[in-house]
Amino acid sequence: MITQGVQVTGRCSACGATTTCDVGQFLDRDVLRWGTEGRCADCPNGWCEQDSGPVTPENIRQALLKAHGPTRLRPSGDAPDIVPVLQALRSARHLSLGEARAQAAELTGTGLIGTLVEMEFLAVHLRRRDVAVSVEPAG
Repeated sequence: MITQGVQVTGRCSACGATTTCDVGQFLDRDVLRWGTEGRCADCPNGWCEQDSGPVTPENIRQALLKAHGPTRLRPSGDAPDIVPVLQALRSARHLSLGEARAQAAELTGTGLIGTLVEMEFLAVHLRRRDVAVSVEPAG
């Protein structure tokens, strides 16, 4: 399992006090999942939410990118055949053909950028189609 998380603070919607929230993404059995769990310091307000799918809520993504920095996914070795790249991207991210073409161009150009878990998730899909890729810090 690949996981990445961070703790963030905010304001309680019930009483206005400080909340502490653990947010994260994880790759479990080749499924991209995300979760958030929080609690208020001064009242019983709390929550726990978890889901999966190709899109993680942007507030979770941004908290992870801020805390851990972006990760880059790019081909390793020779330029890959476009067909398996398109198939992998469409399958992993539920993209239209046009969206997949744009991301394939980005992948073979500067590389795709995202959270560590997102890039490892795409790497799994690409490697299944014999596309050699590397995942590395983007900085």
